[in-house]
Amino acid sequence: MGQELLSLENQVAVITGAASGIGAETASLFASAGADVVLGSYRADGYDITPVVEKVESCGQRAVVVELDVRRSESVDSMVAEAMSAFGRIDIMVANAGIARREDLPERVNDAAWETTIDVNLSGVWRCFRAAIPHMRTAGYGRLVATTSVSGPLQAWVGHSAYAASKAGLIGLVGTLAVELGSAGITCNAIAPGVVESPQSLDQVNSLGPQGLAEQARTNPVRRIGTCRDVAVGLLYLASAESGFVNGHVLVMDGGMWLAGSE
Repeated sequence: MGQELLSLENQVAVITGAASGIGAETASLFASAGADVVLGSYRADGYDITPVVEKVESCGQRAVVVELDVRRSESVDSMVAEAMSAFGRIDIMVANAGIARREDLPERVNDAAWETTIDVNLSGVWRCFRAAIPHMRTAGYGRLVATTSVSGPLQAWVGHSAYAASKAGLIGLVGTLAVELGSAGITCNAIAPGVVESPQSLDQVNSLGPQGLAEQARTNPVRRIGTCRDVAVGLLYLASAESGFVNGHVLVMDGGMWLAGSE
């Protein structure tokens, strides 16, 4: 038999925000496709990464857990160094770690709140990509993938100006790196989920909460909200060899909600 499509066999993927939600599901799916994984986890979030490791290992793949704070360059660099030490290569960097914090009136957002969100969601992705690129250049191959959002690049999210700005900023980063790095065998893309059920979206203080998710499901053209698995499958494609002619692209996964608008 020929090689299965979307196989990640003999590849190494680094995934940030890997202890919950989209990151955890992506780690499991990548392992089922044959990849060994490095799992970046921010312990202060309080999520237990053990179940993720167990799922990876049940697929016969290796998992290396790294305590990660994407706001600190030394933390990101250490994660990449551990990946190289353990596996000798980095084929895929999925910069997925992100936060959403509900704001008061825009004029009341202080510098610290603004800078924290930008630092995690935008600068954190840049740090991860920056650390991985030299190793990918040496190999002549790489997949850089960021998790952005429909909120910011495509639509507003009231009460989340810093989040929207950070996610929109990723589009400029991804596009520019795609052009700069394509000749080195490295592609750079992003995925833009709509409303997805995850620990973050279930937070009714900073996000939609259960009632908000139910309302989104009712009005979505496909009559449901997304799952972490939906997004992980999109990330698998962008991380695969088969996506080699896709570069600088933002894959929107929202069930058609953005196109439907207010209808």
